[in-house]
Amino acid sequence: MKSLLAAVIAATASLAGASLAHAQDGTAEACRALTDLASPALRVEKAELTPAGPMKAAFGPPGAPAVQLPEHCVVRGMLDPRTGVGGKSYGIGFELRLPTKWNGRFLFQGGGGLDGVVTPAVGAGSGGEPALARGFAVVTTDAGHQGGDASFADDQQARLDYAYQALGKVTAEAKAIIARFYGQGPKRSYFMGCSNGGRQGMMAAERYPLDFDGIIAGDPGFRLSRAAVGELWDTTQLAKIAPRDAQGRPIVSQALTPDDLKLLAKATLEACDGLDGLKDGMINDFRACRFNPRVLTCKARSTTGCLSAAKVGAIERIFAGARDSKGRPIYASWPYDAGVGDMGWRIWKMGSAPSGAANGINQTMGLDALRRYFATPKDAAIDPLTFDFDKAADLTAQTGAINDPTSTFLSSFVQHGGRLLIYQGLSDPVFSANDIIGWYDELAKDAGPPQDWARLFLVPGMNHCQGGPATDRFDALSALMSWVEDDHAPERLVATGASFPGQSRPLCPYPQVARYEGGDKARAESFSCSP
Repeated sequence: MKSLLAAVIAATASLAGASLAHAQDGTAEACRALTDLASPALRVEKAELTPAGPMKAAFGPPGAPAVQLPEHCVVRGMLDPRTGVGGKSYGIGFELRLPTKWNGRFLFQGGGGLDGVVTPAVGAGSGGEPALARGFAVVTTDAGHQGGDASFADDQQARLDYAYQALGKVTAEAKAIIARFYGQGPKRSYFMGCSNGGRQGMMAAERYPLDFDGIIAGDPGFRLSRAAVGELWDTTQLAKIAPRDAQGRPIVSQALTPDDLKLLAKATLEACDGLDGLKDGMINDFRACRFNPRVLTCKARSTTGCLSAAKVGAIERIFAGARDSKGRPIYASWPYDAGVGDMGWRIWKMGSAPSGAANGINQTMGLDALRRYFATPKDAAIDPLTFDFDKAADLTAQTGAINDPTSTFLSSFVQHGGRLLIYQGLSDPVFSANDIIGWYDELAKDAGPPQDWARLFLVPGMNHCQGGPATDRFDALSALMSWVEDDHAPERLVATGASFPGQSRPLCPYPQVARYEGGDKARAESFSCSP
């Protein structure tokens, strides 16, 4: 790493000029020459020119069409390869794509889940063209381990790389390779990610405040250690009311049926949809929503169109958030919203397995992560049926200290001119919108009104990063670029979605909400952003 940076800085004018000429020509030779960067601390596994053409999207909404990508150089490699704890091989895998026609910008594309895989570095986001197609150089990483489970957590350095260090190392290496290839570094640097990628974005603002000019953090798991406990809490509540299989195991997927959740979503809409001036299937004014699921409790001899008292109780406990035995919150509460009836909500909380072999993401990846990564020391015996939530804070404290970018002290990021755009689904089933709202409110207390440099956009109905009865497609990257480069702060994001064909809505910066003012009900222009 240091040797490469030193080499870039110390490069002669003639060498830099030669590199620039080759790169601007977009020659295969200039791309292949990047293999010369290999060293004990850097493996270069691939460096080859890829012609312009379509690439089947491995991202975006279901059925997303292939995207047209420009001619670019693909570099795949690994930083700091080593043998770690237990003789297991580790290293920070990455992919960097360098377009022949470069716009001078760099984008770090965040990961997801427990990472462990290098995704194509195309810079896909919530809407608009992928960053690579716009002329960005784009990088991705597996965050320092290979494989999507939490087995990496036995290794101290692998924990640190996943938590934050891979972000800093890959950013520095990518910028150095960009400087070598183009003869100059990026003029603007951006970060964009959702889920764990959103957490990485907030981590970039906290631990690498001078590295990025603009950051998009979507549905960020910024308090991931406590969210993991929240996942266990939800499973515990559902297990209490779930039917049992032949082995006596709770069938969590059947604790609440699809009809139960649709009934809950319908009742929530009936109570709160019109608060923004228009009943349109979206709850914009979520702050004024006072829905109580007890209105769904079955009366005497009623069995249809209602829920049992046990089911209502479980719903109340889930939406109130994880708590210890004294009622103190461990993780945030959740807003009631229309997306609860969508499969994107169900697949996280409950899954779809017809037996006690649970397959909800909370019960698979979430439980594995809690047992082996968030719990320090690890504890393979953690069980939703017996877990003592009074121990949760201490159990997750060590990992939370390195993993959770909860700080509101971001003075260097602000002074540097950084801009932070956060978006969050109000029906996200894994990271609560109330949690990021609480962080943003604290940011205002600690740093004064943050609207000049940080804005939070809440998406009614949206599940985790996308999906749900929502207008979940919006071009956050263009909005951020305009904010960073032209000082045009986003007053609204115009959004569309498959659930509402032919319609558009504004997403408003919190604490404002979209309110119908009259006119064409299908157009975003008919809505204002107001308190």
